[in-house]
Order: sequence, then C-alpha cells, then structure tokens
Amino acid sequence: MTTPIVCTENLWKTYGEVAPVHAVRGVSLCVHPGEFLALVGPSGSGKSTLLNLLGALDTPSQGQVYFKGKALNYDDAETLTEFRAHNVGFVFQAFHLIPALTALENVMMPLVPRRRQLQFSIEKRAINLLEAVGLGERMQHYPGQLSGGERQRVAIARALLNTPPLLLADEPTGNLDSRTGEEIIALLERLRQEQGVTIVLVTHDVAIAQRADRVVHMRDGQVKEQ
Repeated sequence: MTTPIVCTENLWKTYGEVAPVHAVRGVSLCVHPGEFLALVGPSGSGKSTLLNLLGALDTPSQGQVYFKGKALNYDDAETLTEFRAHNVGFVFQAFHLIPALTALENVMMPLVPRRRQLQFSIEKRAINLLEAVGLGERMQHYPGQLSGGERQRVAIARALLNTPPLLLADEPTGNLDSRTGEEIIALLERLRQEQGVTIVLVTHDVAIAQRADRVVHMRDGQVKEQ
C-alpha cells in the first residue's frame, strides 16, 4: 500500500489560555500521493488552520503531522523552513505578489537567495512554469498590468517553482469571478496530471469541491469525510 504523502494524528490547535479556542480538534486525516482533496466547511470551522498545520506554517498544540511517514520536528525552526522549501507549495486567496517585480521576477523570488546552491536555472524553470500556466507572453508584465486570474496564475507558478510534491491552496478562487475561478481549477487539475502534484484545496464553492477526488467537511474544528 502506498505511503500517504501527509497524515495527521489526533491533531489539535488551541488559541488562548483563559478562554481557549479549539480551532482544530483531534483531526486524524491522510492524503495520498497524486490526490486532489477538497476541504470544505463554514467560516471559522478550522479549514485554513488545518491547511497551515499540514504545510508546517503553524505548530500544533497537540498531535502530530507526518510527511511521507516521517514525523515533522517542531523543535527546529530551520528544519521546518527547509521542509517547506523542498516539499510544499502554497497558493492563497490573496495573490501576495510584489508590485515592483515582473511576473517572472515574482515567480523566481522564493529561490533567488539560494540560486548559487541550486543545480538548475531558476529563471529557466520560472519561464517554463509561466508558459505552462498560459502566461508566456505576459511574464515581463507587472502585477498591476495583469487581471486577477493572471495574477493567480503567477502565484500558482511561483508555488510550483520548487517542484513540491504537495500543493496547498487556500480559497484560490475566492477573489475571482466564477468563470475565472473555473479556469484556475481547470489549470490546477491539468498541472496535477502533468506534474503529479498532490493538491489539498480549501473552498466554500460546492461546485469546485465536487471536482475533487475526495471531499472532507470541517465543522467546529473536526472533520467528516463525504
């Protein structure tokens, strides 16, 4: 049986001590290589918190996250940074592009500080990714010259620059109209087929969730699979 790419075991995230809020409550969940999993639920149900825990952007209060069968080490911040750099790509509702950089420069940015350590050209990879997301003729444009859908495509290309096996997307269509949102989901599906990336996507959109291989519902910090 294939080892899951990421698993959680009795995962909790609690904020505050006087009046604690349990954002994630005892979640045990596994995601398999190449899977497209949709995480749905009302606002405040813990979806984004769980996504951040899966990508080691946040630290659990209790429980454990396993990546390819190995427990993440939360005692070493440098190790977690390296883990994210090599294994996880993030796409958010807000595009988080730098206005003063071109599309190409925005895609390259995460790896620029390490470019001398790498065995490949980050510029060539960034160009290939922008071509893959349909922006081959727009790579010298600045974010202010791009539509919302184009900016999200740049953000997706940036998330894939380190060739991550796991892509975490938090409401990637939330700031887009329905047609453009559909194009972004179709793009993610195509990239999954071409690059074999595993996708965990948070969404409020039922139609988008139905495109996934599996739907996990969250409510009050707990999960229930459909």
